[in-house]
Amino acid sequence: MTYIVKPTNHHPNLETNDLGLTRRDYEGSISSLCAGCGHDSISAAILEACFELNVSAHQVAKLSGIGCSSKAPAYFLNQSHGFNSVHGRMPSVATGANLANPELLYLGVSGDGDSASIGIGQYIHAARRQLNIVYIVENNGTYGLTKGQFSATNDLESKSKYGEENLFSAIDLAAMAIQVGASFVARSFSGDKTQLVPLLKAAMKHKGFAILDVISPCVAFNNHNTSTKNYDYIREHNESVSRPDFVPLGKEIKADYSEGEKIDVSLHDGSTLTLEKLSKDYDPRDKASAISHIISAYEDRTVLTGLLYIDPEAKDLEETLNLTKKPLNRLNQRELCPGKEKLLKINNSLR
Repeated sequence: MTYIVKPTNHHPNLETNDLGLTRRDYEGSISSLCAGCGHDSISAAILEACFELNVSAHQVAKLSGIGCSSKAPAYFLNQSHGFNSVHGRMPSVATGANLANPELLYLGVSGDGDSASIGIGQYIHAARRQLNIVYIVENNGTYGLTKGQFSATNDLESKSKYGEENLFSAIDLAAMAIQVGASFVARSFSGDKTQLVPLLKAAMKHKGFAILDVISPCVAFNNHNTSTKNYDYIREHNESVSRPDFVPLGKEIKADYSEGEKIDVSLHDGSTLTLEKLSKDYDPRDKASAISHIISAYEDRTVLTGLLYIDPEAKDLEETLNLTKKPLNRLNQRELCPGKEKLLKINNSLR
């Protein structure tokens, strides 16, 4: 449905930001994701953050890989730049684009399969190099496009809709980012807009690698085998010439809770997700404390949310490499090729 254009008409009294734009101006195509998918909630939060920050769409570059999450950039900021890369390779494309034109705001949208499995090497090096990007992981713990296999972020001993038990421990992308040198690390829940929007705004204003690991429930693979109306039972008792599938409608899951509070959120399949929002006295500048909190929450089977870690003095990749302030794509021929004498001087300085 991404080819369907939304109607341009809207109410004349819609709220506008300082640019004179309404929230409708930040929208994209009609979403083709399952009704109730947490990814759409994240897209809405990105839209809201850009609206509140008065971001101009032409100053934004959206980048993605492969997966349900990587379809999401089509659903917001349809007037921005965009590039849909191959599986797990979004960070490389983002690095090249960033070095060529660091003046743009780069929004990388990825998934747990895209970043924690095939693209984990790319993810790690983008973080350790302090690539100037807002890196959003829409984490649902499953491969939604290929019918619900476990991803590398799925918890040990958790069961799939088919009853299969996950035999491997989960990769924590937030803890890993802190360990390799990311300067802004946060985790949130797709249904907690009051927390997610401010985190996105802070990430967009941060200079360096800003990672947001957002827990985003998948509504398509949360069916139990205890019902005679579930997919497995019908398939076992029905002879069909094909295997058509149907994704039931689901409502958006929301969570509203205070700092320092722990709550249980009921998911579509009846299971429970325990969320704990960081308290006001938590210091996100303490790396050791951040990792300790993450490990402690994991052992307690709790998802810790909020700004987990930030290094306010970290240098981004542009500063580390001492690049020219002028974007490379704006340099003329004389600036790019300064002549034999200057090149010889540079080469001699490296000896």
